[in-house]
Amino acid sequence: MLRNIANSYRISQRLASNAAASGSNNAKDYLLVKESDGVREITLNHPKTLNSLSLEMMSALHEAMLKNVNNINLRCVVLAANGKVWSAGHNLKELQANPEIKKDVFQKLTDIILDIRKLPVPVIAKVNGFAAAAGCQLAASCDIVVCTMSSKFSTPGAGVGIFCSTPGVAISRVMPRPKSAYMLMTGLPISGVDAYVAGLATKVVPEDELDKEIDEITQSIRIKSRAVISFGKKFYYEQLNMPVEEAYLQAGAKMCDNLEMTDCREGITSFIEKRKPTWKHED
Repeated sequence: MLRNIANSYRISQRLASNAAASGSNNAKDYLLVKESDGVREITLNHPKTLNSLSLEMMSALHEAMLKNVNNINLRCVVLAANGKVWSAGHNLKELQANPEIKKDVFQKLTDIILDIRKLPVPVIAKVNGFAAAAGCQLAASCDIVVCTMSSKFSTPGAGVGIFCSTPGVAISRVMPRPKSAYMLMTGLPISGVDAYVAGLATKVVPEDELDKEIDEITQSIRIKSRAVISFGKKFYYEQLNMPVEEAYLQAGAKMCDNLEMTDCREGITSFIEKRKPTWKHED
């Protein structure tokens, strides 16, 4: 899995280099990235295009997301955005001006979303604003989605003649069919509260509590073994595609494998000894 992520990172770097050669500095122009206490916060920072997911924006995002993923000090990734629009989705002006890149654009976001699942740490969408079309797709594809009550989510592509087929893959896997069909076929937005009720968002909070909520979630992740979280996340996504009987069979075997991990032995011992565990964060 980590080898596949490393390959994706190299591809992302080549795309970013190509964009830089055309006169764009991705990290500077599109993103703000900060890392503290194991939490990497990647902020979409191109409000003049409503944080649209142009090929250059996505290349920068992919690179920032995959950088140093094997470093055990990295414990989780948070995707945020500046401006009232978290992301308006793909840049339609870019597709109109250069239709030859359309396959690259859609494939790039697919690669990002698949790598979110493969990342050995949780990825959290921190949504405070409007997440539309591919922006909604990106948010819905994160492991955890925290939004504000004033946030909105929509898949409005049909209104401009392009049905949100790829966003539909993401939202239909986290929401009931009638809710996702409503979003796709009407294009009407749903509120942060409606997104929470429908299963699109993990939590919904008042805007002034968003940072606190994210801090609580990341802190809860940070105090756990990275190796155990990585082990569990990988199988969590694998079992989603299994029949329930097979899922339980495989899960039982995974539990046995988990018990052999160094951090698991330390966790059980520390519990019995009534002390805090000392994690090694290694498989």
